[in-house]
Amino acid sequence: MWETVELREIRVFLALAEELHFRRTADRLGLTQSRVSQSLRSLEHKLGLELVHRTSRRVTLSPAGERFREEISGAYGELVAALRQTHEVGLAVAGELRLGAHNAAAVGARLLGVIDAFEAANERCAVQVVELSFGDRFHSLRRGEIDLMLTRLPVDEPDLVVGPLVDREPRVLAVAHRHPLASRAAVSIEDIAGYDVGWPDALIPTIGDAFIPGETPRGRPIRRLRLGIGDIGELIVTVARGKIVHPTVSSFASHYGHPNVRYVPITDMPAAETVLVWRRRNLAPAMREFIRIARESLPRMSANGPGG
Repeated sequence: MWETVELREIRVFLALAEELHFRRTADRLGLTQSRVSQSLRSLEHKLGLELVHRTSRRVTLSPAGERFREEISGAYGELVAALRQTHEVGLAVAGELRLGAHNAAAVGARLLGVIDAFEAANERCAVQVVELSFGDRFHSLRRGEIDLMLTRLPVDEPDLVVGPLVDREPRVLAVAHRHPLASRAAVSIEDIAGYDVGWPDALIPTIGDAFIPGETPRGRPIRRLRLGIGDIGELIVTVARGKIVHPTVSSFASHYGHPNVRYVPITDMPAAETVLVWRRRNLAPAMREFIRIARESLPRMSANGPGG
């Protein structure tokens, strides 16, 4: 019965595999929870596999579900992009271009200037900024739910192109307002080694290591704690309670203010670099135009060559 699998059933499964929560999946896709469950059961029946283990308290992928997600995610994204591109053949640059970001604060003045220039030159096309879930490790990009993504370096994904450098941001440390480091004018990474550092489980390992290294330059281990943090709000509350400190960037500080959290500059960590990335294939006309304007307006990234 696998021949009867529908595109919408795969879309529901991939979203559920990321969210691991039926209500959040339903909200994200604009469906009811019962429709999500129905789609999942139909897909499992057609494949003859149990893809998801679900209890009253927890949703996890089965081993078969993990394998299926790995095998289908990239192919699904390419299929969706190809269908959209076919739909747009013969049309001028029009419609909507979707730019994903993990938080709106990362879309700073430089990128806003690119968006304004693009929309001014293409009046029939608008850019929609989509705020991604905390644990989105390029999933939405690969599935074709967004066209471009704003992310931190380093990025080493063969199917993705690393585009222009968008921003460099100074590093800061989020601490509770009564924390011993809260009154300091600045801190070093050696100071951070004396405290528990929150490690969100959703971080891509290479990006996580750049943000929160495992040890200091002097070789002192940094206590990186995996706390099962599911979203940014939960992370901030954990910092505010004094349970962890969290190295981050200046835009995070401006966007996620909290009365019980202080942001202290870190003097000896390199600035965090943010870039645009996109899928290597299936560039629609609007995508090509946006990338052209971005490359003219922003410094080039040479790590992956011209790409596209």
